[in-house]
Amino acid sequence: MSEHTEQGPEESFISHLVELRDRLVKSMYGLGIACAALMLWPGPSAIYDFLAQPMLASLPAGSKMIATGVISPFLVPMKVTLLVAFMLALPWILYQIWAFVAPGLYTHEKRLVAPLVISSSVLFLCGVAFCYFLVFGRVFKFINEFAPTSISVAPDIENYLDFIISMCLAFGVTFEVPVVVVVLVRMGLVPLEKLKAIRSYVVVGAFVIAAIVTPPDIVSQFSLAIPMWVLYELGLLLAPMFVRATQAPVTDESDNQ
Repeated sequence: MSEHTEQGPEESFISHLVELRDRLVKSMYGLGIACAALMLWPGPSAIYDFLAQPMLASLPAGSKMIATGVISPFLVPMKVTLLVAFMLALPWILYQIWAFVAPGLYTHEKRLVAPLVISSSVLFLCGVAFCYFLVFGRVFKFINEFAPTSISVAPDIENYLDFIISMCLAFGVTFEVPVVVVVLVRMGLVPLEKLKAIRSYVVVGAFVIAAIVTPPDIVSQFSLAIPMWVLYELGLLLAPMFVRATQAPVTDESDNQ
């Protein structure tokens, strides 16, 4: 009897490790399939050309970007393809995480985790799309208008990739503000009334964060700070509804008593 009771937790731990390994392998398969599909169509070069379009549109006609590294023309498009593949495979990866965690959750906990996982991924992608389609064009045009006529603007493709990754990451994380607000209220870490009372500090903090993570121009700073403030207000509106929808049922506890 003692041997079986001692082996029970160990076997359970090993089975969880096996399950985790299988979920990780499936996630990697999904990422690999997305990457292979993008390699076939439209291809790394076309993906990078699409990513570079906001910068090229702000440059004089006929201008191109440059590559200062020997293998940069090959390596940079491959990096971009891998990043896009990860974004495409993100729903599948999040599903694997959910499938691994879900069996150990109560029903009301599943109602808590599933919307957070889905909304956080959707908001992150919305932040990246907002940055690419609405922010990049205005920022690059604003910056290039300040360039002296004696300077020929020819951005390096590797520096450009680092810039857009940092900007997209900043906007993607910024769009997670409603999720952060909802989690703080739902977990009881900060009361909703307290979050409402510090609105003015949040606005100031949004502009400070925008000044730190964006280029030193007013267009990109306002483009990050204002959505951050609006999304904070959205989180304040959604938090009470989310708390009511994900509360643990009290009828079962009273019946057991």
